[in-house]
Amino acid sequence: MDPNQITEVIRKRRTIKPGQMSDQAIDRNVIDEILINANWAPTHGMTQPWRFRVFEGEARRDLARFLANTYKAITPADSFRQAKFESFSVNPIRAGAVIVVGMKRQESGKISELDEIMAVACAVQNMHLTATAHGLGAFWSTNVAAVSDEMRDYIGLSRNDRALGLFYLGHLGGEWPESMRESIEDKVSWAS
Repeated sequence: MDPNQITEVIRKRRTIKPGQMSDQAIDRNVIDEILINANWAPTHGMTQPWRFRVFEGEARRDLARFLANTYKAITPADSFRQAKFESFSVNPIRAGAVIVVGMKRQESGKISELDEIMAVACAVQNMHLTATAHGLGAFWSTNVAAVSDEMRDYIGLSRNDRALGLFYLGHLGGEWPESMRESIEDKVSWAS
């Protein structure tokens, strides 16, 4: 295996928001590969807590309505923003597919909720990297409606489970964005 290939994919990965995507459908085989690679994330105790619900085609419109209505229902009047409501109404339609990300708690609760959430985050990173390798944009949105109890119920999870956001997936409508990071040297200390 060439380590340069994984390095290239990691460093090329970007957050591509729905407004930068086209609504062109995503090949089902690619979505399957993204989900299978998510399933290979590290998981403490092999609980494999990630759960996914995929919205394509017209189902994206149902999701958009649900998001907008949920945002309106759970947001206090003084915090409600019409522009945000409208973005909830259109963002799922802008993407080729939207995958709702959930976390299923282990029945015994032996593995901590934090461990389970981190396992799901690793699964989402695998999804991001696989999407990047296919030239697809992706965005993990954790807005108030996407992580609500209402969303948890909407995707069929139980009371002890969690909705952890939306994974927007789409073909890029323009050029792949550039990015940079500050030096790692400022973020690492070595113990000896």
